[in-house]
This record gives sequence, structure tokens and C-alpha cells, in this order.
Amino acid sequence: MQWFFLASAIATELVGTLCLRMAATTDRRAWYAGVVAGYLLAFTFLALTLDEGLGLGVAYGFWAALGIALAAVASRVLFKEPLTPLMGAGIALIVTGVLIVEIGATH
Repeated sequence: MQWFFLASAIATELVGTLCLRMAATTDRRAWYAGVVAGYLLAFTFLALTLDEGLGLGVAYGFWAALGIALAAVASRVLFKEPLTPLMGAGIALIVTGVLIVEIGATH
């Protein structure tokens, strides 16, 4: 269940972040409701993840890293923002770093 909660935290944080982008670049203030809901749910799911026993370093590492990577990809698809090869390399390094933290936590 901890991985479900963590995936939910990542997904809702991503939704909140994408809503923030929309709120900042359009005249529609209604997007701020998505920002608030997304972040409240993200922190709630992160708390549930920790309550299920996943370590903070692993949970927060996955949450932050996948949030960054997915936001970069989603902003490319939705908002036509750049996603350069160097940015892709950075995302790969982030994911690799989180995997190393996870491996370190299990040994």
C-alpha cells in the first residue's frame, strides 16, 4: 500500500504543479483551486506513505525526483516548453540517484 500512496502523492503533486502553471499564465484564477487541492492531497498521500513504513529518504527522494522528471515531460507535451538532451541527461541522473538511495536503504 505504501507504493500506491507514494504514486498518488507524486500524481497529485504533478497535477497541482501543472495547475499552478495554468494559473500563472492564464486569466483564470479557478486553476488555483487545483493547486491547493493537488498539494493538499500530495502531502496527505506522502504522510500516508510514511505511516505505512516507507523511509523518509526513500519516499521523499522518489516523490521529488519523479515529480521533477514528470513535470519536465508534461510541460514539454502540454506547454511546448523545451526538453533538451542535457535536460534529459539531468533527469536520468536524478532517477539514477534515487535508485541508489533506494538500494542503499535496503542494504
